Amino acid sequence: MSTTPLMEQYHRIKKQHKDAILFFRMGDFYEMFFEDARIGAKVLGITLTSRAHGKAADVPLAGFPYHALDGYLAKMIKAGYRVAICEQVEDPKTAKTIVKREITEIVTPGTAVTDDILETKRNNYLVALVLSPQTFGIAKIDVSTGEFEVGEFSSRDLREKIAAIEPAEILIAENQSSQLESGAVNLRSTTLSKREDWTFHHDYARDVLLEHFSTLSLKGFGIDDLYLGISAAGAVLSYLRDNQKEKLQHINRLQRFADSDLLYIDSTTRRNLELVQPLNSMNRQGTLLTVIDKTQTPMGGRKLVNWLLYPLNNLDKIRKRHQAVGTMVLKTDLRRRLREVLQNSGDLERLTAKFSTGRANARDVIAIRTSLLIAAEVKNLLADVEQVEWKEIQDKLQPLPQLVERLQSAIVDNPPLSITEGGFIKRGYHQDLDKLREIAYSGKDWIARLQQDERQKTGISSLKVNYNKVFGYYIEITKPNLSRVPSYYVRKQTLVNAERFITQDLKEYEEKILGAEEKMAALEYDLFIELRDYVLSFTRE
Repeated sequence: MSTTPLMEQYHRIKKQHKDAILFFRMGDFYEMFFEDARIGAKVLGITLTSRAHGKAADVPLAGFPYHALDGYLAKMIKAGYRVAICEQVEDPKTAKTIVKREITEIVTPGTAVTDDILETKRNNYLVALVLSPQTFGIAKIDVSTGEFEVGEFSSRDLREKIAAIEPAEILIAENQSSQLESGAVNLRSTTLSKREDWTFHHDYARDVLLEHFSTLSLKGFGIDDLYLGISAAGAVLSYLRDNQKEKLQHINRLQRFADSDLLYIDSTTRRNLELVQPLNSMNRQGTLLTVIDKTQTPMGGRKLVNWLLYPLNNLDKIRKRHQAVGTMVLKTDLRRRLREVLQNSGDLERLTAKFSTGRANARDVIAIRTSLLIAAEVKNLLADVEQVEWKEIQDKLQPLPQLVERLQSAIVDNPPLSITEGGFIKRGYHQDLDKLREIAYSGKDWIARLQQDERQKTGISSLKVNYNKVFGYYIEITKPNLSRVPSYYVRKQTLVNAERFITQDLKEYEEKILGAEEKMAALEYDLFIELRDYVLSFTRE
């Protein structure tokens, strides 16, 4: 059956991602077709319709505006689906044939980084497992924060280890998946993703890790002896490379599970104690966490959850933590001031992930800047605290004044959400952008003057110079005044009660103004990408 070039392109891309719902970008919309459309319409609560494509009439179709992506993506991921995002990767105006499209990202429950999907004060873990009769290798990663840990444990602890982590998604080799599906772990609230066996092979996994961390050995991470763990860690990183398309710059640390200093609490005890989850799901407030959680930042909230689920069993470390808490209990004014300052902080960990995965916008730049200014204030507030643990915290805080200065000079205080339409770069930041703005804004003043001049020349007081996206700039004359139209006016459009004209001068200025506006938006986008990369250059600091 013959079909359109667009549908041929769709089928070619969909064939490579059969296990995912394909969000297919078409102009200002993301569209889904065929079975994806039926599923999407049901999950997202949008209209299922149909459209003819060549001889393939009545192709099921469902879609939504591109600017609503995050909200609809969150619904699909929370429903347990994988989503492949297919973008237009060339300007439709310059495309000689059909617009080129590519998969730019694959989002799954364990790889999400958007605020609409994630819980603010809970980690979102992706886990990879490599099983053997006596032991298993495990790697867990939170893509939204960059946390990455690897370990090996006795096979009898597998179920409890998974229950403790509560991963959003588990990766397993196809030849080992039956062991999990047969009940080895509880998969009730976890997505199981099967991967080709070779992605878990030790040599391949090790090479993936060495390449990513740009090192010749894994000894510096303290994991060189974890044969199965390395296989799992490399597999999870390989999966992320496939899904995120190399957007992993924020994942720059890897460490061994630190279980030796932590108290093991089995899932039954943890549930009965109601540490972070209530026995009665209808009573969300009935947990130890809700009673003691006074944290002011998302990062602090996640740290508190981690401390409750994995309490210390090392007496020296327990004493140090108590001493640090005791110090702040006695310093009432300082504690109050710290809380006031910290409550305005953004989630630096997840903001960094958004920059790395290409999801950041100008408002995220403001959030980074604000958070770094708060870090500087916290560092100053802690300057006179002599207690060892607080001194260590003070020493580790890096407010990065050089980065703050750059962000301050680049972005306006209240930027728009979109980074493709301009309007967020400050005047004075880039000379070429300032020149384009001068052309565009002075051009609009020229249009206003033109309207006044033409009214005087023609004697038509109702003459208007207007603009729309279809016809561009035009001069509109009502029907009763058509006899007074000058000969150099060129008719452009006839309406019921008026006619629209163009002049050579107006046409030239239209090209100049619209060209400047288009170049401005493109330049601001390029400047943002440059700024994003600059922010990421500080991620190791």
